[in-house]
Amino acid sequence: MGVSGVGKSTIGKILSEKLAIPFFDGDDFHPPSNILKMSKKQALTDEDREPWLKNLNALAIEQIETGSCIIGCSALKQSYRDRLSKDIEDQCVWVHLQGTFEQIMTRLKNRAGHFMPAELLKSQFDTLQDSTESIDIDIKFTPEVIVEKIIEDL
Repeated sequence: MGVSGVGKSTIGKILSEKLAIPFFDGDDFHPPSNILKMSKKQALTDEDREPWLKNLNALAIEQIETGSCIIGCSALKQSYRDRLSKDIEDQCVWVHLQGTFEQIMTRLKNRAGHFMPAELLKSQFDTLQDSTESIDIDIKFTPEVIVEKIIEDL
């Protein structure tokens, strides 16, 4: 979990390879209306997110039935994390990738081809609620070191 540009996809893919379990990028499960809204520099509402969260929860439940998975997803609010882990709470581990606004803004400005504009980063930081149940990882480390830290904590 974490704001856009924090490295969820990069870390998720590497962790997936190391643990030999599938990785799913939560961005791939947004309905077209959400992508259009964000591309117009409009923040999503809780109502916008509900079908997305429901789809990701269904994916997680399906994957747990056959093994496990990693889902890279912003999960900014506790209520979103609760919705994502509905009926599988005991089988979910949250990893919160954390960085400063400046670090992440620099990454977003250098990222090409993504629907999430850098202008929405502040709204994500404003929405973000820390989790008391997550493994917290600072993004100042290389992706490989971050993955090692996650595996150690798991």
